Amino acid sequence: MKSTQLRGIVDLINHPIKNTDYRSNCKEKLDKNGVLVLDNFLTQKAIDRILIEADKYKSLAYYCTNYHNVYLNKQDDSLPKSHPRSRKIISSKGCITDDQVPIDSPLRVLYSSDEFQDFLCAVLGEMELHNYYDSLSSINIHYAKQGQELGWHFDNSSFAITLLIQKPTKGGQFEYIRDFRYDSQGNDNYKDIEDLLDGIIEPNLLVMNPGSLVLFRGKESIHRVTPVEGNKVRILSVLAYNSEPNIALSEEARMTFYGRLK
Repeated sequence: MKSTQLRGIVDLINHPIKNTDYRSNCKEKLDKNGVLVLDNFLTQKAIDRILIEADKYKSLAYYCTNYHNVYLNKQDDSLPKSHPRSRKIISSKGCITDDQVPIDSPLRVLYSSDEFQDFLCAVLGEMELHNYYDSLSSINIHYAKQGQELGWHFDNSSFAITLLIQKPTKGGQFEYIRDFRYDSQGNDNYKDIEDLLDGIIEPNLLVMNPGSLVLFRGKESIHRVTPVEGNKVRILSVLAYNSEPNIALSEEARMTFYGRLK
């Protein structure tokens, strides 16, 4: 896909994603900090278009509330209730899936762009990227209304790629602590995680604005999005890729997050 198709979507003046030095600088920041925020990555025209689409199709969103532990795996009720593997965390949001995103959406043009994928590979250190084999998981738009949140967790994937489209009036803040899954001896960091969940440890705050592209390594960095406050919905797009072809999100995960398999 030619870069001319990205000109109205990406600010290529301030974010020259084909430039080798720019790519190297982005990779250095991601490797150093575990997170990369590229402010004003999207043009205002693209943000406005995506907002129109998000509003048009919001009635299709599947809303759910999930209870999980920070590891996103099976609860271990044999442990004390305060233990990270038994403590229930709440996450709630609405979501429209890849098959509900318009074919000519700026999100789809960006997601499918060879230039954008080459940039991501260079920054993430991946050989190649592939879309999800199922019809639901590649591009998602998340809606968080008042009171909805993404609870503390570690990701299962090695990287996440998101675009903030609309900030809420208040709340909906991204908080994290890098390299928090294990302690200095390489053991599960249960004590510090308990302290974080109890509010004893203060997390870092990641500031992002509409149009920001965020690359985040969340497999070992715990993170959450605080509850949204006010009537303005937080809207975020997740661009999901795989390092290998023909990989689908599990049926259990699709039913949990989307309420359907296809």
